[in-house]
Amino acid sequence: MQEQIQNILETLKQGKSVAFAMLVETRGSTPQKAGACMTVYPDGSQSGTLGGGCVEADVKRDALKLLNEGGRELITFQLDHETGWEEGLICGGRMKMLVDPIHPKDDRTYFEKIEQLLSSNKGFTQAVVLDTHEETKSQSGSFYLINENGELEASCGESEPPEKLLENIKPLESRPRPYVKNGISYLPHLKKDRVIIIGAGHVGQKVGELAAEASFEVWVVDDRKEYCNPERLPFAANLIVDDFENGLEQLEIHHNTYCIIVTRGHKHDGETLFHIAETDACYIGMIGSKRKIKLIFEELLREGISREALEKVKAPLGFNIGSQTVPEIAISIVAELIACRNLGEVPEQIRKPSVMKEIPE
Repeated sequence: MQEQIQNILETLKQGKSVAFAMLVETRGSTPQKAGACMTVYPDGSQSGTLGGGCVEADVKRDALKLLNEGGRELITFQLDHETGWEEGLICGGRMKMLVDPIHPKDDRTYFEKIEQLLSSNKGFTQAVVLDTHEETKSQSGSFYLINENGELEASCGESEPPEKLLENIKPLESRPRPYVKNGISYLPHLKKDRVIIIGAGHVGQKVGELAAEASFEVWVVDDRKEYCNPERLPFAANLIVDDFENGLEQLEIHHNTYCIIVTRGHKHDGETLFHIAETDACYIGMIGSKRKIKLIFEELLREGISREALEKVKAPLGFNIGSQTVPEIAISIVAELIACRNLGEVPEQIRKPSVMKEIPE
């Protein structure tokens, strides 16, 4: 989303108009979910997608029309109509789109505020009025930006906010999905959780790349500048090049932090786990054979790390999908990260037993 908002602001700075289209409500099965957005330019080009096919083509046509005629519109598509069959979109669901033409002289505060929140990795909710509210004269199609503290940041529309706009906000800490209440569509944009990858080798590089695409904020720690650099890891929000002990002391680890230990050897793995095992990290995973992991655990127990802390470590990390290659290993690891983030924990039926069970008390 950040790239689209930046493109919108850059296009307006160039003195050109642009249309912003956003999927604000879905029912049933649809090719995209609420929150998806697309930008349409006067020459007919676009960035982003609303699902492709006839729906996207119709939205683009309406967007180009509104760029010339003005006005903001909510457009509804039913995906079981004849056009859906013709285009292969027979999902049977319903999609409601907001299309907002923006011109260079228009107030761009709303989009500037979004860009600021995205750049600082802050969560927010966009709220779109679907039904006109008579008591406050709030017009359908008006939309509002609400920060992670539940405060109104900006708005697009001439009407006052609906009375219950802020009352209906769900806290972003609960990771809500898009929802509709009292005729208002709420589209949460969650703050990116941080994944710290200790070890910038081939596995660490691929894990970082996939994790960034899955909307994690990626930090990487390694003592080798030839491995830990922006050219090799362009997706990383922060790179720490230092010996592992000093590098680990620079880490900010809290309850929304995921730690991946994929260093180049037993010594560095053990040193890293010693420093982070008893932190508040919501996930700690370490690569390696069961034999190596058992040796490290036994050593850390002797050094005073608690059994309880080590039992929480995912080791060997990643889902068991028979991974052999670096991309396969990375996929198994990032899938486990996503499960922990979206489900709260790794489901029991696919959870690997802790190596700690093999170490007598």
